[in-house]
Amino acid sequence: MSLLQQIVARAKADKQRIVLPEAEEERTLKAADRALADDLADIILIGNPTHIKKLAEEWQLTHIDKATIVDPLVNPKSEEYAAALAELRKKKGMTIDQARDLVTKNNLYLGCMIIKTGGADGQISGALSTTGETLRPALQIIKCAPGISCVSGVMLLISEHKEYGEDGVVVMSDAAVTPNPTADQLAQFAYCTAETAKAVAGIKLPIVAMLSYSTKGSAKDAIDKATGKSVYVIDKVVDATKLAKERYPELHVDGEMQADAALVPAVARKKAPQSNVAGRANVLIVPNLEVGNIGYKLVQRLGGAQAIGPILQGIARPVNDLSRGCSVEDIYYMIAITACQAQDAKKNA
Repeated sequence: MSLLQQIVARAKADKQRIVLPEAEEERTLKAADRALADDLADIILIGNPTHIKKLAEEWQLTHIDKATIVDPLVNPKSEEYAAALAELRKKKGMTIDQARDLVTKNNLYLGCMIIKTGGADGQISGALSTTGETLRPALQIIKCAPGISCVSGVMLLISEHKEYGEDGVVVMSDAAVTPNPTADQLAQFAYCTAETAKAVAGIKLPIVAMLSYSTKGSAKDAIDKATGKSVYVIDKVVDATKLAKERYPELHVDGEMQADAALVPAVARKKAPQSNVAGRANVLIVPNLEVGNIGYKLVQRLGGAQAIGPILQGIARPVNDLSRGCSVEDIYYMIAITACQAQDAKKNA
């Protein structure tokens, strides 16, 4: 059974309520129909019910009647959501009229309010919306998970080289959100990515490598005279590793190390013989977004690995962002991934 098949099976075993706020978009509605046909999740569609049913008929989608359809303009809970949103955002100066506008005219805000008030477990958008438009209501309404102050994006990398990671599966972050994370943020990424590795990839024992171009002091970069720290990334990764070990003592984490030292036992024995992570890592934390984005695309294009994601993490309930170039299949599998994250969020609540 492939990793994606395993994710689908876990999603089906404990069905979650997933909101699709871009329900009148073709790929989204077709993915919803497939998810409903497969009993993958309880789907909540936001949009005009008459138009959704007309589109379903036009595209020969025969399972949409199993979905819950929420009409943002004719919604008996609109006032409840508006009042709750105004209360959440009152320190930022939001009025009740502004809140009403958002829950009746912005489906992404409405979806997040449904989650916030206990009516759903996760949301997926991005077929029509930007990453910023997806994240803004999530961070304003659902907010970050307890003890977490930042959001990051995970890539699942699935290689034919089964000797690396967990039977060829490596989980990498951040590849989507934070351009130049601090040491504190990198430490949080390490914890969150380990949790995502368990919840989504099914990795029972995440082993986390904090990556750099140095392994245990093998390289040096320029020193800032004012701070005594490296100008670029080495000291930041060293500090992040220390923070992660102190803050999350149960986490199997080590660094700083190069990618080959993290993944290849023979290299690890030479470069980091004292490390219990080197040569065994299945979770990789990169020092900045440039490395993450470039790295996963190189592995995907030159190495032939399958790249799944980005999967957003760090939010109290899962909200995921699609590429505007996504396929029906991409959305279908993101529904399954979001369901697995929702299962995990409930366990940790």
